[in-house]
Amino acid sequence: MRIGIYAVEGTTLFHLSVPQMVFDEVARQGIAPWETFLVNENGGSVGTAEGYAVTGVQGWDEAVGAEVLVVPTWHADGRLAGHEMLEQLVAAHARGATIVGLCLGTIPVADAGLLAGRAAVTHWQAFGLLSARHPDLELDETVLYVDHGDVLTSAGTASGLDACLHLVRSRLGTAAANTVARSLVIAPHREGGQAQYIERPVPAQDEQDQLSRAMAWALEHLGEPLPASRLACAAHMSPRTFARAFPAATGTTAAVWVTAQRLDEARRLLETTDRSVEQIAGDAGWGSVVTMRQAFTRSLGISPTQYRRQFHDR
Repeated sequence: MRIGIYAVEGTTLFHLSVPQMVFDEVARQGIAPWETFLVNENGGSVGTAEGYAVTGVQGWDEAVGAEVLVVPTWHADGRLAGHEMLEQLVAAHARGATIVGLCLGTIPVADAGLLAGRAAVTHWQAFGLLSARHPDLELDETVLYVDHGDVLTSAGTASGLDACLHLVRSRLGTAAANTVARSLVIAPHREGGQAQYIERPVPAQDEQDQLSRAMAWALEHLGEPLPASRLACAAHMSPRTFARAFPAATGTTAAVWVTAQRLDEARRLLETTDRSVEQIAGDAGWGSVVTMRQAFTRSLGISPTQYRRQFHDR
């Protein structure tokens, strides 16, 4: 798969490198022959915010065969993209390419009309600008990314890693995404969104440590009942303190987090083992095949059996 990454003049090296790091690791690990390249209107080179010149940028003609086109960031002032860039985004989308807007890169994707009437996310500091320009857009501060299948957008800065890993997971399966995440030493899947940064300070370090220990413990006991009260005990916190600290640290509730971990564990087992669906439902803590099937259908749009057929031993 060929993935074009739009090289914005004045970009930071971090923003430009995020999709390249994640998607190129797929090839480096021998998972699939994915290839990234840089592209913009002029080709040649672009200057970065750090004062370096990045060369090897291709012109738009090179993007015609790309299956994914990524806008990894955008100008901080939120300026309108040029007519040529907007046309290229629309044309790529029309020929079936997945369009990805990371962080402020959501702005030109929205300006191209690809998010009209849809949910999206961008850096929280740009919510006001984007809402004013596109009042029909539903911006969600509670998530790290929003995937419509044809268009994917992510929240601020490091959330681009989450969105890119999600694309790996959706195309190649959970085992592939976990392999890439382990190699890059990043979390394979994070819950929550930006609300924690907008509304209140990050929890104190001692609370973070307690919560981390409780979450690690929970991952080793997914097959058991895991009510919030039990997680609070593992964190050595009162239920009331835990109920405040967990959403502040993760952007979501303990119940939602546990459900997401069980879904990921079930996906991993379906991909990498020959255990029956009934056994996997028990091992991942769903309690019954019916409950697991409902979670798969709700989150992924397919049943566990269909998921296994698609990703087993890929």
